[in-house]
Amino acid sequence: MSRASIAVVAAALTICGASPAFADATAFLGGNTTPDTRMVKGLAIGMGFTIFGVEVEYSVSDEDAAKALPGLKTGMVNALIQTPVPLGRFQPYVTVGAGIYQETLGTHDETSGGVNVGGGLKVKLVGPLRLRGDYRVFKLGSGALYSPTHRFYVGANLGF
Repeated sequence: MSRASIAVVAAALTICGASPAFADATAFLGGNTTPDTRMVKGLAIGMGFTIFGVEVEYSVSDEDAAKALPGLKTGMVNALIQTPVPLGRFQPYVTVGAGIYQETLGTHDETSGGVNVGGGLKVKLVGPLRLRGDYRVFKLGSGALYSPTHRFYVGANLGF
């Protein structure tokens, strides 16, 4: 093995090497803004390793038939890249993921796959409690009434 190969392997092991894992859970409320704003609520559970993390999330926006706003349920698995340590009290992140969605409005009922991309910020409050703000853009399957759809939320994030 050449010295360059050894250096690359050593660098990769240093960057991606085993470190203590941490997990967190976020309960959130926010707005789904496409085609008009309506409440979204959900839960995300994740695990991180220094810079990289993964989370599973579920969110629900209720249908408003009177305003012709579809209900939207999403179940996504996301990869996160975050700062390895908080910058002061703040820990920014970016995320990308894929999963399934169900959109309903009257007799319309579409279930298919979708992808999302976004980012956010976790703000340390006290102990393991943080405030989390997040913005996502969802690209839903071809049968969706509205795609892309935009979502923002604020939630209580608890590390464990």
